[in-house]
Amino acid sequence: MQRQPEPEAPDNASRRFVYQDDELIEKPFNWQQVRRLLKYMLPYKKELVPMVLMMLLGTFTRLAAPAIVIKAIDDAIQKGNTQRLLLYAGLMLALYIIQWASNTYRIKYTNIIGQKVIYDLRQELFTHIQKLSFRFYDKRPAGSILVRVTNDVNALQDLFTNGVVNLMMDCVQLVGIVAILLLWNFKLGLAIMITVPLMFIVSTALRKRIRFAWQDVRIKQSRINSHLNECIQGIKVTQAFVQERENIRFFHHMNTVNNKAWNKASALNQSFGPIIEVTSAVGTLILFWYGSHLIQNDEITVGLLVGFANYIGNFWDPINRLGQMYSQLLIAMASSERIFEFIDEKPTVAESNSARMLTSIKGDVSFEHIVFEYEKGRPALKNVSLDVKAGQSIALVGHTGSGKSTIINLLCRFYDPVQGRVLVDGQDIRDVTISSLREQVGIVLQDTFIFSGTIRDNIRFGRLNATDEEVELAARAVHAHEFIMSLPDGYETEVQERGNVLSMGQRQLLSFARALLADPAILILDEATASIDTETELKIQQALSTLLSGRTSFIIAHRLSTIRHADVIVVLDHGQIVEQGNHEQLMNLRGTYYGLIEAQYRFLSA
Repeated sequence: MQRQPEPEAPDNASRRFVYQDDELIEKPFNWQQVRRLLKYMLPYKKELVPMVLMMLLGTFTRLAAPAIVIKAIDDAIQKGNTQRLLLYAGLMLALYIIQWASNTYRIKYTNIIGQKVIYDLRQELFTHIQKLSFRFYDKRPAGSILVRVTNDVNALQDLFTNGVVNLMMDCVQLVGIVAILLLWNFKLGLAIMITVPLMFIVSTALRKRIRFAWQDVRIKQSRINSHLNECIQGIKVTQAFVQERENIRFFHHMNTVNNKAWNKASALNQSFGPIIEVTSAVGTLILFWYGSHLIQNDEITVGLLVGFANYIGNFWDPINRLGQMYSQLLIAMASSERIFEFIDEKPTVAESNSARMLTSIKGDVSFEHIVFEYEKGRPALKNVSLDVKAGQSIALVGHTGSGKSTIINLLCRFYDPVQGRVLVDGQDIRDVTISSLREQVGIVLQDTFIFSGTIRDNIRFGRLNATDEEVELAARAVHAHEFIMSLPDGYETEVQERGNVLSMGQRQLLSFARALLADPAILILDEATASIDTETELKIQQALSTLLSGRTSFIIAHRLSTIRHADVIVVLDHGQIVEQGNHEQLMNLRGTYYGLIEAQYRFLSA
């Protein structure tokens, strides 16, 4: 079969999906970053002590082995002493057994400790991003955040599972070998070491290039995940507009770019190996050339030359591992910089040190001279003031972009105003804890989010300690019980992510039940009936009297049936309140509200 040609990247591929966080982090490599990573091992320092002891024991056996070889050649083989040769052979066997046992213990438990450290780091990162404000999520796609928590944390596994202990082991071994070689024969040891500075000069030149290469790989992977997440979320739109081939073309482009970035970083990473091999070969040539000269002058023995050769082999192995370890460290740095970028991110909405709990409230709400802007220089609200009494229902109406949802966002303290303040029961919400504020506020959105799990669990999300009876009472109150019981397993029916097995109306009913179960003092309905059919809306209107009873409520809606019975209707236009009153009062004004209602009637009768 003839292979189909690969799809080409679109002309605008380089301009699609360019995110603010997808830039190389221009921070110099420094050991302070390494120390910050190593702090995650401090809680396990007691468990690390036996690891270090096993490492030192294994290193000692490797250092002792060549010395026994020297003795075996000079004192046993050359003198024909079989008994001594057997003794040295027994010592070598004992050393290898000790080395095997110590290495087995070290590898097993360093892996265990390393996984604990990775667990702690991932948990801290996830916990931190849960506390970050909406502005953080506004400028970052979900896929990019996902990469930080998964791929970037996973990239640190090798460093924590074996890298740190191996680094210590190799450094101790190198120092021990250099000391032994210089002590046994200073001139020969110094001649061999002359190649080491050259190796470090060349490898240092590669350091920055490798670090940025691996950072670039992480960025490319982040973009792939972001695009993949977007494609999965929008698959219905993609198929509806027959854009599958365009998505395949662009994914192929991103995949190719990622593959090239990986190959480049991998090639630079592997360049350490040849450098070590060439340096090792030069060092070995120097050893045998200069060593044979010293033997001829009776300055060293044949056994000592063989011992030197063994030590040189043991010397370049850790050098090679250190080169690989340094490459591993650069990979870890590329990921850790991206992880710590998130951890160092401060919430734009934060509690003050003196924040107090907001106890049970009546529900009075005041907006005092509010100015707010999502982007600097583009105000979404302009000097808005609004007083709401406890138990009142307030409808917010206006054209798209007039500021309705912004008022709700400020009340929930998803954002803080640039000027002015929001008061609940006379208390500035910036002076109370965020959790105690949001526990008093319930919200029902147009795009209801349904979590993976059972129907019962999704309703109980409003109050996790609610009983099964309370869950069912809430469902009955909003007329959701009937459709729930028609499902295969009733309240125990499993729904997948976002509740795709349910209709839009059914998901809305569940969100009403969730809000009712939470029993908030302040309730927000943000286009909560927009996705409900006429028959279901009749049930919802009956349920709303129960849902809103005794609560301060803010209702954003376009349907007249939802807003006409509100105590106060607030009309917004371009971030300002232009009209305020009940339905009859505003209709008599024949102003902006009257125009909105007239337009709705004309649309329905068309």
